[in-house]
Amino acid sequence: MTTTARQPRGGVGGSVAPPSRPPAPPRGIRRHWSEHGLAFTGPFLLVYAAFLVVPLIWGVRMSLGNDDIAGTQSDFIGLDNYAEALKDPDVWSSLWNTVWFTLLSTVPLVVISLVLALLAHHLRFVSWLWRLSWFAPFLLPSGVVCLLWLWVIYPSDFGFADQLLAAFGLQPEIGWLTDTRYAMLSIVITTVWWTVGFNFLLYLAALQAIPRHLYEAAEIDGAGSWQRLRTITLPMLSRTTGVVLVLQLLHSLKIFDQVYIMTGGGPDDSTRPILQYVYQTGFTGYRIGYASAISYIFFALIVIVSLIHLRLTRRSREENS
Repeated sequence: MTTTARQPRGGVGGSVAPPSRPPAPPRGIRRHWSEHGLAFTGPFLLVYAAFLVVPLIWGVRMSLGNDDIAGTQSDFIGLDNYAEALKDPDVWSSLWNTVWFTLLSTVPLVVISLVLALLAHHLRFVSWLWRLSWFAPFLLPSGVVCLLWLWVIYPSDFGFADQLLAAFGLQPEIGWLTDTRYAMLSIVITTVWWTVGFNFLLYLAALQAIPRHLYEAAEIDGAGSWQRLRTITLPMLSRTTGVVLVLQLLHSLKIFDQVYIMTGGGPDDSTRPILQYVYQTGFTGYRIGYASAISYIFFALIVIVSLIHLRLTRRSREENS
């Protein structure tokens, strides 16, 4: 009695059949999800369009005209506002002040937040107190922070900083906000003290997510504290550092509150950022169209910076993989 060899289920020659696609849901179910999905996302899309898309398009229209704040002029002048902005020395000086503040504040805000997160992660004694004290300033409004630091760096006998310097025998009454050498540095110190808590929280969450067995294996191999920091902690925090860096760059480029309250852009416009110049042009000089053009030039620069960082990050990930 002869038997017939059974072919494999995959077909002739043992080939495996490709998995079949799951059946599409019935048309009624698709229509049900489409209608209910639109009902859930519809309110958000309306608010998004009303408060972002429409103002964005309207701002482009105003930048192409000579609109004033009273609405008495609205003539189309094309790209004349953009050409004037590119030749305006006040635009470039305020843009440089913004970039200079970003360079001075970004590095300390990244490094100090990382150091504070490492300390809070390893300190076991009343760790909640360290976390609260380092994150609490971030919860304060900008006006409160600026007034607090105005009291600290106020000149003469009233300022705490001058009194502290005098106690150590150093020269008091430094023009923290009236001297061009110290005004921007004073704003940077205020900003670092105020906003370091947000980056600290991101780093602390990333530290807590690192698997403990990596450190245990390194300790077994005889790695010291600095070796574990260099070979485990910092590489595992690389993505968090990238996120912190991007967020900090964007936040620093949009500085306005601290300068407006503490120095008003002085002395001699040495601390005036680009957003304050836009405000002064539109709401003090009444040239809304010209202010809109400056805003979109600044917006284009921010987009370029974001794209460059995204490209560099993607390239580094491809090289590491």
